[in-house]
Amino acid sequence: MARIGYARVSTADQDLETQLAKLKAEGCEVIRSEKVSGGSRDGRAELATVLDFLRPGDELVVTRLDRLGRDTRDVLNLIYECEQKGAFVTVLDPHVSTRGEMGHVVLTVLGMVAQMERRFTKERQRDGIEQAKRAGVYRGGKRRLDRDTVLRLKQEGNGPAAIAGALGCSRMQVYRILSEA
Repeated sequence: MARIGYARVSTADQDLETQLAKLKAEGCEVIRSEKVSGGSRDGRAELATVLDFLRPGDELVVTRLDRLGRDTRDVLNLIYECEQKGAFVTVLDPHVSTRGEMGHVVLTVLGMVAQMERRFTKERQRDGIEQAKRAGVYRGGKRRLDRDTVLRLKQEGNGPAAIAGALGCSRMQVYRILSEA
């Protein structure tokens, strides 16, 4: 019976240390972490590894439910998958576990709240962008890749896949930059 911790933040510039410290303090023998959006399960390799690793009696521990996912259906599906393997899910804040029936009800409600919170955040973001556009101060999102580096690598004879691999981004991002140039 193992306690397996899972930590997640949405972007590369966010810090995992607080979550990792809490999971270690809870006695998690194994802790997997990643920096990827929780909006869906796509691209969450560490979560997939945890789910593959779970055995009967194991416990998946997360600091907050929204670290597991932001979509109610995804969260409930994850919990269901854990239960099908005979494993439990425990959320530290607030402390809730699927070991008891009441835990399922609370986790379902918390999952719905996480999804609602995500929708509100996106709505506020859209409103802020529209307001900034009307004021003429919107400049778009922060550029994540140095376009000059992409173009230099292309001039050196590298293909889009090699450039993406070297810069740690998707080929699609490279294709967009190359098509703009």
